Order: sequence, then C-alpha cells, then structure tokens
Amino acid sequence: MRGIMFQIRNEYGKQLADLLVDIVDPAWVWSIDPVESYKVENDTLAYPLFSDVIMDGQEFSELINTHVYYLIFADLKAFPTRESIVKVKKDEDFMRSECQLAILLIDSVYTLILAKDEEVIRKLGECARSKEFTEIEYVTDEQASGMMLTVWG
Repeated sequence: MRGIMFQIRNEYGKQLADLLVDIVDPAWVWSIDPVESYKVENDTLAYPLFSDVIMDGQEFSELINTHVYYLIFADLKAFPTRESIVKVKKDEDFMRSECQLAILLIDSVYTLILAKDEEVIRKLGECARSKEFTEIEYVTDEQASGMMLTVWG
C-alpha cells in the first residue's frame, strides 16, 4: 500500500488540520507549491494560505490549525530535513527521495496522499472515514507506479 485517494468537502475549513492530526511529525520540513490555497476572512477568500515555499513543521502545523482556508489546488511534500528536499514530480522521485508524505489536492475536492509509512496510510484512511470524506480508495504500489505527483503535470 502506497497511499490513499478520497474526496473532501468543497467548503471553507481546516481540512488539512483535520486530516493530519496525529500524523504530521513536527520535525518535518514542508516543501510547498502553493498554487491556489487561500485564507478565509469574513467568509471571503483573502490572501494566499502559504506565503513560503519551505516551512518547518511547527510553522506548518500552526498555520493549518489556526486559520480557516479554502483549498483549490495544493502540492505539499514533507521531508525530514531542509537538506533532503528535492523536486518530487513522479512516484519514482517520491520513492527515491527522503520525502515522507506527498499531498496533492485538485479542484477543491480530489485528494491524493502518498506516504512511506503504511501505518500513516491506515491512519489517514481512518481519519477520512471519520470525517465522512467520500470515494476513499487505497493506492497500491502498482497503481502509484508512474503516477504524476504535481497538480499541474
């Protein structure tokens, strides 16, 4: 098992915080292609959620837990150190790299997450079910092979 796919609700909220609770290692460093993710203020899209392309784990957790946001497109990758960050565009890049978690969100609902740790994948599945996300499907090694891991291709 390499990952999980599902659909989140198309609404303002804290979906990343909801999904990643008890999963994110605070020591991870996040490589972010912010694409289209916005903070919400006064029930309106305000400004980009992610202003940095690299964030430490504590800063990332604080951001996703503190603000209400709207995710249209997001491309987030977690690495153990800043020095280990590399471009991860395909499944093969993911497997060769030290990237621990790759999160892609497309069109506000379609979510794909790959992880090196199968226990993390199981926890994500449990969380997705408890949050009543839909179309939950585990991704096998065979399905992931050759998969693109960017929102724009």
